[in-house]
Parts: sequence; structure tokens; C-alpha cells
Amino acid sequence: MTLSRKQNLSGWAFLAPATLLIVLTSFYPMFRALILSFQRGKGNALTWGGLYNYTRMFKDAIFLQSVKNCFFYLIIQVPIMLVLALILASLLNNKDLKLKGLFRTAIFLPCATSLVSYATIFRSLFAVDGLVNVLLVKFGILESGYNFLNHELSAKIVIILALIWRWTGYNMVFYLSGLQNIEYSVYEAAKIDGASPWQSFWKITVPLLKPTILLTAIMSTNGTLQLFDESVNLTSGGPANATITMSHYIYNTSFKYVSNFGYAAAMSFFILILVAILAFVQMKVGDKRD
Repeated sequence: MTLSRKQNLSGWAFLAPATLLIVLTSFYPMFRALILSFQRGKGNALTWGGLYNYTRMFKDAIFLQSVKNCFFYLIIQVPIMLVLALILASLLNNKDLKLKGLFRTAIFLPCATSLVSYATIFRSLFAVDGLVNVLLVKFGILESGYNFLNHELSAKIVIILALIWRWTGYNMVFYLSGLQNIEYSVYEAAKIDGASPWQSFWKITVPLLKPTILLTAIMSTNGTLQLFDESVNLTSGGPANATITMSHYIYNTSFKYVSNFGYAAAMSFFILILVAILAFVQMKVGDKRD
């Protein structure tokens, strides 16, 4: 046996266990879920239903509401969060800034908080007798406590605020990593040429960080379309399913109501297709490399 063949066989031997695990734990369940999505019925009493589940979801008012909610969160929260993360990363990349390690840690820390814990904290903050209402009443903005989580728009705004608070620091770390690969001499040369900090930001920082911005945009889109914890723990999908997300509705269909795994699997594949299409569009629009 030649040395090259031995090396090839050794490589395959190292790759085989991990490949087998990925196939068994990821691809096989996905294949089973795909078959399940074409079956209809309750519990284990399933029969072949063809495309019934896929056509049903477009007549399901709650599912359509959950799709609208996810896009509402996506359109408002993701741009605000990414711009804020980019601004914070630019500020904290200043080599002359003191205690920048402390500031970076403080902004990243919400990302390390348990999803259930932070949702519970926001629920307490925006309760009728919560801190936000106490402050608004104290400063004369409100006469009495307002039930933020019991009104459609305010409940959605609370979810968006919670998402921005939690995930801005996470995205900021990606931008900081990208910024540290940009030579500081580029900024110094721009400064000598008379560029203002605002011009340096738009002409140097943003173009050089474009691949990182594209990456965070795709990850944030993916995460927002699969939003679950905030809808479950913060608003319970209410009031009257006004804030429910697609993943939350899939969970309810599978485990809260009478189990309909086929329909839940079909909705899951709808999310998969949606994420793939949006990621493809973002790649086409944002990635201009040859």
C-alpha cells in the first residue's frame, strides 16, 4: 500500500465516527421529519396525507399570525441591533479608551444570561407594578401602571427590547474581532488626509467589515425566524396569539394541544425553506466577491 493511500485511509478513519454521528443525529431525524410532514392525523394515528399539511398552514389564521409576528420582529429588531452592535464595537475598539475590557464584558454579559431568567426579568420589569411603570408614574408620564404585556403593540415592543438587550453584545463581539484585523494605520492615514470619524466609519469600517456584517445578518435572521423563548416565557404568545412566533406555535401543535406531529413537521420545514431563501437573498445582495 502506498504512503498516499495510507494517509487517505487514515483521514477517512478519523472522519468516519463524526460523520456517522452527524448522519444519525441530524440528517436521519430530518429525513424522518420530512416523511412525517406528509402524514396527517392525531398522536400516533397517522395516515399518508400528501401535501395536506402544507396547504393547511396557509389557511391557518394562527400560523399566518405567527409568520407576520416573526417578520415584524425581524424587520425592526435585526437592523437596530446590528447597527447598535457596530457602533458599540467601533467605540470600544478605540485603543486609548480606558476600562474597555470592563465595558466589553458588561455589554456581552446579557448573552450569557439564561433565556428563561432574562425573560422573567423583563416580565417583572414591565409588569403593572414593575420598575418601568413605577418610574413612568413617578416622572408624570403615566397616571397609573400600564399593562404592557396585555396590549399587542406594547407586548411586541417589549419582546424587541428584550432581544436587542440580549443579542447586541453577542454581535458586537464579531464586529470587534473584525475591527481588530483592520490596521490602525489605515485610520491614521485617513485622519491625516482630513477624514472625519464619521467618514472613516462609512468609508473604512463598514466596507472592510462587510463579510462580518453579512454573517451576523444571516445568523440574526435565522435566529429571529426560530424565536421561541421570548414568546413562551415573556408573553406566552398573548394577548390572543398577538405575539406568538412560528416555533412557539409548532411547540403548541406538538405538545400543548392534541399532538399533530405531521402538521408541526410541515411548519418546521416551512421555516427551513424561509431561512434558506432569506440567507440566499442576503448572500446575493451582500456578497459581491467574484
